[in-house]
Amino acid sequence: MIDHNQQHPYFLMPGATALGVVYSDGVILASEKRVTYGYFVTSKAGKKIFKITDHIGAACAGLVADMQNLIREVEAYANLFKLDINRRISIRSAAKVMSNLLFGRRLFPLITQTIIGGVDDEGPSIYVLDILGSVIPDDYAAVGTGAEIAIGVLEENYREGMTLQEVKDVVVRTMKSALSRDSMSGDGVDFLIFTRKGQFEESAKF
Repeated sequence: MIDHNQQHPYFLMPGATALGVVYSDGVILASEKRVTYGYFVTSKAGKKIFKITDHIGAACAGLVADMQNLIREVEAYANLFKLDINRRISIRSAAKVMSNLLFGRRLFPLITQTIIGGVDDEGPSIYVLDILGSVIPDDYAAVGTGAEIAIGVLEENYREGMTLQEVKDVVVRTMKSALSRDSMSGDGVDFLIFTRKGQFEESAKF
C-alpha cells in the first residue's frame, strides 16, 4: 500500500548542476544559478562557484549553507598554510583538507557534492568529492541532479589539449543540455576560470 503522506525522496533534495573541466592551460568551473527546495524555486541568482584562493576554486551542488560553510573552512586552512609554510597550498592538499572536513562530519554530513580545482606548480587539476569526503582526480566531472545528462555530453565532446575557447564551448553546450532537461537547474551559469596567469569570473544567461 502506498503512503501518500510520505514525500518523494527527491522532494527536499536541492537541485543543481556543476561542472569542472581541465584544459591545456587551466581549469573551468561552472554552475547554474537556480536554488530550489524540492520543486520550489527559492532563488534565481544563487552562486554555487567559490574562489578559495587566487589559484583554487570550487563548484558545488547541494545545500547552499553547507557549501558556504565548507568553503570558508577550507579557505581558512589554506590561508593558515600560507602563513605557516610561506607558500601556496597545492590543489591536492586543499582537496585533502576538504576531504578530512567532510569525513569528520560523516555522522551529521554536509549535504554537498564538490568539484575543487585550479592551477598550481604541478599544473591544472580537478578533484571530485562526495558528502563523505571521497577524493577522485579527473580531467572532467559533473555533479548534482543534472550530472547524468551533463556527463554524457562531456564524454562525447571532451578531448585532451583543448584550448580555453574550445573547452568553454563544450561547457556551455553541456550546461544547456543539462538545464533543458533538469527542472531543478537553470537561470543562467556562472564560470570561474583559472589559467597559469590568474583567474577570472564570467556569467551567461540561457
